[in-house]
Amino acid sequence: MNNKLSILDGNKKIENMIYEIRGKQVMLDSDLAKLYQCKNGTKSINLAVKRHINRFPERFMFQLTEEETEQFGSRFQVETLNRNNQKQGLNVKYLPYVFTEQGVAMLSSILRTEVAEEVSIAIMDAFVAMKKYISSSLLEQRYINNMVLEHEKEIKLLKNTFSSFQEKTNEIFFDGQVYDAYSKLVDIFKSAKSELIIIDGYADKITLDIIKFLEIDVVLITKENRGLKEIDIKKYKEQYTNLKLIYSNKFHDRYFILDKEIVYHSGTSVNYAGNKTFSLNKLEDEEIINLLISKVENEFKVSI
Repeated sequence: MNNKLSILDGNKKIENMIYEIRGKQVMLDSDLAKLYQCKNGTKSINLAVKRHINRFPERFMFQLTEEETEQFGSRFQVETLNRNNQKQGLNVKYLPYVFTEQGVAMLSSILRTEVAEEVSIAIMDAFVAMKKYISSSLLEQRYINNMVLEHEKEIKLLKNTFSSFQEKTNEIFFDGQVYDAYSKLVDIFKSAKSELIIIDGYADKITLDIIKFLEIDVVLITKENRGLKEIDIKKYKEQYTNLKLIYSNKFHDRYFILDKEIVYHSGTSVNYAGNKTFSLNKLEDEEIINLLISKVENEFKVSI
């Protein structure tokens, strides 16, 4: 491109003169006047358009509203005109016209400037470049959006999965939640890998019904002549060999000790779970856990 188009060699490239207004890519009449080197500025463009107004439907060219001019005014320089040749200082903003790609193509055919052909080619190339850039940006953004959505779905799925597997350390069961409480206790007992100690002063046949399915060693510490009957114990031991029974009155609360390290504290006996409101808590204090385990080992000579 020759030196007649020196304006294109400055900081403002043609691509930077293309704006998005009303969902269309357009160019400002003042920028076009500079590019086409119109001697009278936008006046030359306005006169040329007026002579061929039938060639410029609204989809080719439209005038900005005052609101649009204010909105986009900071992005491009808006010309001012003196109203009715009044005193200097009474200038008002000129509401510019903008031209779409089709409008620019039509405009180039009616303007008669020395650089018209070269400028028209440069402008068309700029529109094509902008379309490619926007298309590429949209595809990239769509890809990013899809990736984000997919990752959000995967993260949500993982969170839900982890939440479902995450064990609650503290739970409360209200009166009437018999099945939920019973089911929770069964799950706890089944989680023991090799050994389970149940400390429950009021254990009865229900406790035996639960532990008979456990293929591990079970120690039951309970009070004598309370819940369990001799006949039940006798019949149980005739069929199952996983139970060691110890009678003791030294515990008030109920505890479940799993595999040397995990301890649960229960606010109710196994056979009354869910009949009244109670809490079930997994102990977290290592010192308390070790003290309880040592107490059981030393007091009852139980190898945990």
